[in-house]
Amino acid sequence: LDGYFFEDLKVGMNASYGKTISDADITMFAGVSGDTNPLHLNSEYAAGTRFGECIAHGMLSASFISTIFGTKLPGPGGIYMAQNLQFKAPVKVGDTVVATATIVELKPEKNQALFLTNCKVGNTIVVDGDALILVPSRA
Repeated sequence: LDGYFFEDLKVGMNASYGKTISDADITMFAGVSGDTNPLHLNSEYAAGTRFGECIAHGMLSASFISTIFGTKLPGPGGIYMAQNLQFKAPVKVGDTVVATATIVELKPEKNQALFLTNCKVGNTIVVDGDALILVPSRA
């Protein structure tokens, strides 16, 4: 399993993960999360909203940040401690969401790393925030 130990991390390191959102992704996320808001699942309902069509769950896009922490940076063994999120713009079927996490601070006394996080569709930030991750140590 590839990943980083706390001792390997440096401020400025970053990783990304991208995925194009499909109807199936939204339906499966609704099933797993239990969030069956018709804004996500019912095109007739969604047509009457400010968005004019169904949009993906904000937490679906935000979950791609978790993908980074669990598989890339730091990778296996990284534990979420906190996440702050702001949802800035909608994500629609066919949009490609690219999540990025960048280390901005290391806390050696606690083996924690603070990351700036965001998700973008093109140049538009759709989710913005920061996260605190507990990182495994070699020791």
